[in-house]
Amino acid sequence: MLALANEGRQSKGLSIVPKYRADIDGLRAVAVLSVLAFHLELSRSQGGFVGVDVFFVISGYLISSIVFSEITASRFSVISFYERRIRRIFPALFGMLAVSSVFAVIFLLPSELVSYSKSMLAATTSASNFYFWQHSGYFDLPTSQPLLHTWSLAVEEQFYISFPLFLVVVRKFFPQRLRISVVLLFFASLVASIIVVSHNKEAAFYMPYTRAWELLLGTILSLGVFPRLQSAWLRNLAALAGIGMIAFSVLSYTQETVFPGFSALMPCVGSALIIWAGEAGSSLVGAVLSWRPFVFIGLISYSLYLWQWPVIVLRRMGVIIGISAVTSQHQAALLSPHRFDILVEIALSFVLAVVSWRFVERPFRNGPLRLSGRRLFALAGASMFILLGFCSLAMFAKGFRARFPSNAVQVASELDGNEEFRLMRTGICFITSDNHFEGYNYNVCLSQDSGKKNYLLLGDSHSAMLWSALSSALHHANIMQASIAGCEPSLHPLGSSDCRKMMAYIFQNYLPTHPVQRMFLVGRWEEKNIEGLTALIAWAKQHQVPVTVFGPVPEYDGPLPRLLAYSIAWNKPNLASEHLVSGLGPLDAEMQRTARNTWHVPYISLYRGICGAESCAEYADAAHKIPLMSDTNHLSQSGASFVVRRLVEQGELH
Repeated sequence: MLALANEGRQSKGLSIVPKYRADIDGLRAVAVLSVLAFHLELSRSQGGFVGVDVFFVISGYLISSIVFSEITASRFSVISFYERRIRRIFPALFGMLAVSSVFAVIFLLPSELVSYSKSMLAATTSASNFYFWQHSGYFDLPTSQPLLHTWSLAVEEQFYISFPLFLVVVRKFFPQRLRISVVLLFFASLVASIIVVSHNKEAAFYMPYTRAWELLLGTILSLGVFPRLQSAWLRNLAALAGIGMIAFSVLSYTQETVFPGFSALMPCVGSALIIWAGEAGSSLVGAVLSWRPFVFIGLISYSLYLWQWPVIVLRRMGVIIGISAVTSQHQAALLSPHRFDILVEIALSFVLAVVSWRFVERPFRNGPLRLSGRRLFALAGASMFILLGFCSLAMFAKGFRARFPSNAVQVASELDGNEEFRLMRTGICFITSDNHFEGYNYNVCLSQDSGKKNYLLLGDSHSAMLWSALSSALHHANIMQASIAGCEPSLHPLGSSDCRKMMAYIFQNYLPTHPVQRMFLVGRWEEKNIEGLTALIAWAKQHQVPVTVFGPVPEYDGPLPRLLAYSIAWNKPNLASEHLVSGLGPLDAEMQRTARNTWHVPYISLYRGICGAESCAEYADAAHKIPLMSDTNHLSQSGASFVVRRLVEQGELH
């Protein structure tokens, strides 16, 4: 997006070409950093997806300012407008697509490469939003979709393909009704967004007609519909309110928020307030946003947006070895393994963004590679032809299946996980982001058996992965289940509302009135969980509830089935072990000491059940066809049965 802003003069009700505003580049930085925080799954930035909405408002304001200034000067040209969009969008986008495709051919499995090629075809033709609407939910953040983030570029391009044509029609037939036409279009799109989101959240998220109002909000600003804020205190009030609205959205919105619709008004209006306040002069917020580091991030924001998601996907696929896999145990104790890998993703994203901005964006926009007219359209057309040709070839060749032998593909098939979710009783006794606590089936999950010992399995997804194996191995027991994704057992959980509801129900309603012979506590533990576990175990002893704690499992910085498939295809038998996350062994030892010396409760070391002194088991069968894990940190159902049987045979679990 061109970094322009309103200079403050009007002609015939339309804006003259505005001067540069550093605060808008700073606002771009806020937008892209919010999106990056969301994609990194930072717990305090679950609403970071609203950064895209901030981008939409900025884009609508800046592009419309240019268009209306040209209309005022009677020199607006649809062809010239499209030339600017091509120079702005295509070079960096096509560069990212080309580089990503090289990695896709090397690392994506055949079926994944076919899917990638389809998404790349959509991205190249500015139709990504329609493709991902049909094939993937944005909030699922699927790590086999490196081009998922291009949906927003498609929405923006679809808007800018149609908006100039709309302006041409209005200018010809209703020359005195330009403002009112834009305002009416704004309200029509907003109403559509509010209505559609209540019936089909995915469609409302991806469709251009439910997002157009966000860009049109910026357009209305550029038309000078609102009076300028000449008073300094009014500018500061508006800007502070604006940044507060954006911050509130980033920090309080979650995947459960009904979005866009009314909810999108908060970040969009906040962005508009900041832009509006800066039209007439400076403000405190504007001064902060104009700080040079923010401005620089704003300058590279387009390239940073393009690169951050492919980098995150590749790292989580195990293509890039994270720091957590190679750092020392002492260093791992200073910072959790996940935080180390986040630093890798951030650093690499910024490096690629700077390179793209400096050597691709700038030369094509204002440097030696700047083209116009037929040469520009010819180069864009040729580039699209090459990319589309690759997509067609990859789909026709069924993902170039010869790259991976059949046994590697079989091992990788564990990534599908449909049967895994069924055996975990997902949506019934295991609540995920796709369902809620209200759907928890008490009659099935907490049904006691008077003829057996009743054990309560409580925890996050790591507890769900053990239920089937424990039920099969402990014949004398009735294993009840209360599992919530991302919800470690705690008296005062910090997770989702479903997590808090589940823990409140178990400790305040169920256990006080339903005696159990033992409670199994299972979670994806970190150092910070030990204090909460201490309080929980103290409560359990006070209420005569026997407790057994299950320790952590080993983890990998990429899905184990994928790593094993790579090791087979490339004949590197030690490849998976090179991606083993450090720090889990010491955590397991610390928890075992605490269980023995402080908690005084039985402790089951899943880590020692899997890992010996030299290596960790990677397969659940002697034929080496079934991976022990289904992803980076969850045991497959066969893997869980393997580990539980081993613990029973060793006398650890009885």
